[in-house]
Amino acid sequence: MPEGHSVHRIARQFGRHFVGERISASSPQGRFAEGASLIDGRVMTDAKAVGKQMFLEFDDAVWLRVHLGIYGAWDFSGAVASAAGRMGQTGMRGASDDDVAAAPTTVVGAHEESLASIGAPRRTRLRMAEQESESALDDAALEGFPPEPIGAVRVRLLTERAVADLRGPTACEVLDAAGVQQVIDKLGPDPLIDDADAGEERMLARIRRRRVPIGLLLMDQSVVSGIGNVYRAEILFRARLDPHALGANLPEDVIRGLWRDWRYLLGVGVDTGQMLTMDGLDEEARRLALRNRADRHWVYKREGLPCRVCGTHIVMEIAAGRKLYYCPSCQV
Repeated sequence: MPEGHSVHRIARQFGRHFVGERISASSPQGRFAEGASLIDGRVMTDAKAVGKQMFLEFDDAVWLRVHLGIYGAWDFSGAVASAAGRMGQTGMRGASDDDVAAAPTTVVGAHEESLASIGAPRRTRLRMAEQESESALDDAALEGFPPEPIGAVRVRLLTERAVADLRGPTACEVLDAAGVQQVIDKLGPDPLIDDADAGEERMLARIRRRRVPIGLLLMDQSVVSGIGNVYRAEILFRARLDPHALGANLPEDVIRGLWRDWRYLLGVGVDTGQMLTMDGLDEEARRLALRNRADRHWVYKREGLPCRVCGTHIVMEIAAGRKLYYCPSCQV
């Protein structure tokens, strides 16, 4: 399932290419025909993400809410470009020119196929979900813009220069402003949306009143928005925190540290398109991390392998139906 950085990147893509444009909306699949008719012909006025939820605003305060879930994805075609400038491995903070030259065009790994630097807008096809990939369209395809829908497209949003096709979302609905606010009110704070201090206080209050393991609380979108399985495991390791510790028993400074680390990691993820969670890498380690997901995480997907700090084998267990990774020595 897409984590918070992916949804923020998709919202930026809409902000760059669709906000301010009059939109032709349709439902090639037919399942969203009524909803598409409500936004067809309107101007998109805003695009924002809150955690794993995305909201597209149209004139007259009509909103489209989308939650991609596990199988959802947006495909962009036409005159589109990277919404965050240099993304993927070439946008990695601290990467040298040699790193950029040595890195592959895309970094492929579970949940993390990232865009390379796209540069100026050009005709392309771009998929944005938890995995992102792009491929240039040939001249013949450009002559046929907009391209024919491929597969079961729930909703198509079309301008004169760009098109976005949505497939397989968990949620796709038209709301008014009050309906959008009701959804947002149920969500925990998002570091890229909420005031930093106010968000920290909200997360602190919501964790300290719950006698629930912190490993479950961080995945609860009503506690804090945007954290998924990868970031959950990595944030807990970075804090050297036992995922089974009850939220109500955690010291205040520990919870504040979790919020601040999430703010930092979310920013890195949005900027780079990669969930790079290891800091202080030397030149060679950074090269490996740029090439391969297996070299950029502390514990995620490393069950049975030695901890990078203490050598103890990383453990994987099932917690509330999701895989939880941690070091039984460092995180106690």
